[in-house]
Amino acid sequence: MLNLTPRYTSTRIDELPALLQPLAAQSMTLARLYAARGIVQPDELETQLAGLLPAEQLKGIIEAVRLLDVAIDEGQRILIVGDFDCDGATSTALMMRALTAMGAKVDFLVPDRFKYGYGLTPEIVELGIETYQPQMIVTVDNGISSHEGVARAQADGITVIITDHHLTTKETPPAEAVVNPNQLDCNFASKALVGVGVAFYVLGRLAKLRREAGKSTVQVSQYLDLVALGTIADVGVLDKNNRILVHHGLNAIRQGRGSLGILALLEQAGRDPKKMQAQDFGFVLGPRINAAGRMDNMRIGIECLLADDWATAQRLAQELEQLNRTRRQVEGEMRAQADSIVQALAAADTSIEADADAEKSDDIIVQHKLEKKTTNNRSIVLYQDDWHQGVIGIVAGRLKESHYLPSIVFAPADTERTGDDDAIKGSARSIAGVHIRDAIEQVAESYPDLISHFGGHAMAAGLTLKRGNFDAFVTAFDAVLAQMGDEVFAEKKFTDGALQASDFSLWFAEHLAESSIWGHGFAPPIFDGVFEVLNYKVLKDKHLKLSLRYPEVQYPIEAIQFNFDSSVWDYRAEKIHILFELDINEWNGKQSLQLMIKDLALVKETVEAR
Repeated sequence: MLNLTPRYTSTRIDELPALLQPLAAQSMTLARLYAARGIVQPDELETQLAGLLPAEQLKGIIEAVRLLDVAIDEGQRILIVGDFDCDGATSTALMMRALTAMGAKVDFLVPDRFKYGYGLTPEIVELGIETYQPQMIVTVDNGISSHEGVARAQADGITVIITDHHLTTKETPPAEAVVNPNQLDCNFASKALVGVGVAFYVLGRLAKLRREAGKSTVQVSQYLDLVALGTIADVGVLDKNNRILVHHGLNAIRQGRGSLGILALLEQAGRDPKKMQAQDFGFVLGPRINAAGRMDNMRIGIECLLADDWATAQRLAQELEQLNRTRRQVEGEMRAQADSIVQALAAADTSIEADADAEKSDDIIVQHKLEKKTTNNRSIVLYQDDWHQGVIGIVAGRLKESHYLPSIVFAPADTERTGDDDAIKGSARSIAGVHIRDAIEQVAESYPDLISHFGGHAMAAGLTLKRGNFDAFVTAFDAVLAQMGDEVFAEKKFTDGALQASDFSLWFAEHLAESSIWGHGFAPPIFDGVFEVLNYKVLKDKHLKLSLRYPEVQYPIEAIQFNFDSSVWDYRAEKIHILFELDINEWNGKQSLQLMIKDLALVKETVEAR
């Protein structure tokens, strides 16, 4: 049997929160799902825009809006400085569209990750001055740590407005206005807004101010498709506020009201906008937008989101599709290398002979350090001189998922400069219970000269250090993780329990998919149960297709496990315990219920002794 952790253990209606009990009378499964995710009353599931938290709760928003209003009226040149990921791209596109519609003179600049790195650096400010001569700079999805960049801009008399969402424990830069729900002393009730969400709030409040004053304005809610895309792609926690934003953005696309760039990207992916789901933002659209920043320049991605004619949108979407294919190829090669290194070191003897072999290798930094990682089973930290910094975050995420360990993957800032004094950039991904940004900050506070720059969130972070400091960083990072209990590193597989017989229907699968916005922080429903195996077949030598029977269900239930572990399967199996999600399979224009198997164990019958 599978070792699973139930999200919710109560099985009786009277054990549910009182306000959910009427729902339980209609569907006990739905009531249990919501209770397991902290919902105590149906109002928390409402999706009206009126349910959004008030903008006035955001510290600094009133001053930011006042400055923008004046800048538009006076015809000041405004420069948007974004970030090179999907959140930054959607934030930039949103600012460009809304401010332009309000009559602003506005341009945008996104740092090339390979030349300038992240954020409002003095170098990017100088480039902005040289290229656009701005009178105002507005950051989106960055800036909360950009003290030097703010000072450089202000030295030229440029007004700076920071809009960001990244965590900080330091005083904010002395910009003319700073809007960030995670800055010190901000009482905004949701800390889960991503960069594009913060931009939406600022623009919405600005549009309201100008509407009340009889000035040129715009309905900012028409751009919620961009907000939804950035929120999901940046793995924003889906609290009520974010679920509302994503819900309306998703509906806009389904109704054909999405931006032409998004519709063109869906066409490239072969997806029907009318059938789009929330997860498509993260798995279909996000990677294609991110490919621009990873492999080339994010300007392509932003221009795609800004396209106002179909031919331009299609052309740019095709470029992004090709960049994404290149990204997948590079990522695949790096991931294969990383996996082989992890496997080799896990099997290697920690003898002097093994150390001697490592010293003969060009990968000495990787080999030696990773050996330490596999010994304490607390992290994976990798670096190679020829790795591509554009995909290190994806590779770190894959390693985290496959090994359930906090993972950091480094690559040279410049592949032609790999000396000890040259910079290497790392991207970190974490597991539940390990706040990766805070862990890195602990290293930085203990060893102030070790890390050049860092920033991020609980589950993802970035950092820069000298190549020669790699060994020392790994040792210090290990020491931080060693302070945590072993239980943190034990992977838990959660279940929402067993389904009722009536739940195995196409109607329930559709209702479940549409009943809420599921994702990070509002986990998609996943169930388990013991099934009788009617028959099976293996597709393409790697996918397990099953026909199953469940108690009190009068018809066979189809199930599939992609890339199954053949060593776990036995063709003689009569019963299996599976962890699964409900899915709708479409084939030849027909829909049918299908279980997507996430884990599987054979059930061995025991015979009582007579």
